[in-house]
Amino acid sequence: MRSYLDFEKPVAELDSKVDELRALAASGSDIGEEILRLEDKAGQALAELYTNLTPWQKTLVARHPQRPHFTDFVSALISEFTPLAGDRKFGEDEALLGGFGRFRGESICVMGQEKGASTDSRIKHNFGMARPEGYRKAVRLMEMAERFGIPVLSIVDSAGAYPGIGAEERGQAEAIARSTDACLSLGVPNVAIVTGEGMSGGAIAITTANRVLMFEHAIYSVISPEAASSILWRDGTKAQEAATSMKITAQDMLRFGVIDAILKEPVGGAHRDSAAMIATTGEAIAQAFIELRNLDADMIRQQRRQKFLDIGRKLS
Repeated sequence: MRSYLDFEKPVAELDSKVDELRALAASGSDIGEEILRLEDKAGQALAELYTNLTPWQKTLVARHPQRPHFTDFVSALISEFTPLAGDRKFGEDEALLGGFGRFRGESICVMGQEKGASTDSRIKHNFGMARPEGYRKAVRLMEMAERFGIPVLSIVDSAGAYPGIGAEERGQAEAIARSTDACLSLGVPNVAIVTGEGMSGGAIAITTANRVLMFEHAIYSVISPEAASSILWRDGTKAQEAATSMKITAQDMLRFGVIDAILKEPVGGAHRDSAAMIATTGEAIAQAFIELRNLDADMIRQQRRQKFLDIGRKLS
């Protein structure tokens, strides 16, 4: 069942009327033209809405529970996928998944946050908020990929690393730092895609890549709008104002040179046509790795290092 965001209410009302007319048509009423007219009107209303989304509205779209998740991308794009579990130090973390498989016939290491699609799976995956063992598992995967010369793909969608006491006791900050360093040190190409939320160090830990791509309505920031609002104004209700001020949209990130490309979403967001969005993502991944194919290990590291140094110089 399709879920509508608050700002999509005009479209929801039109879609509801279309559903009512379809029910009447099924009983024998000749109202085909009226249905087509309303469908066209709903489509136009949706297109107009998504042409002029505010940063806060983009934040809501980025968080939509029906957007494609890590497991959806892996199922559709990666064959012979073999997941690996555990960090060999403490335990398994279900929020950050990863393993090895084949992408269009070539070996690939894939990792990313999984938020879950149902209440039970969201709890199982801790809403995509990884603990230290998740990032240490990511380091383990990257080191294995480096050893065998296998490129790395990161699929990023997280509200941030888990901030619980246990996570802090087990070295959350250190684990994130080591994962970020592992990304920077790779002598094989790595590509990262921010598909929904790319929040805080929890996202950076696996997004420090040669190529960083971002969905059209995704967001990428050091902190959530709600948290920024609470810190800056001591008022959590100013999240919309914070989202606008923080420059967190894909369009902002491309302008600042933080990402390399934006992947256009279907009208109404990736959740309205997940199959098409996943196909678009597959093409973008293939192109990104083709661009890095002829670089040796030193050139790959240098290109990645220069990319992030340039971001600092541009924003300073």
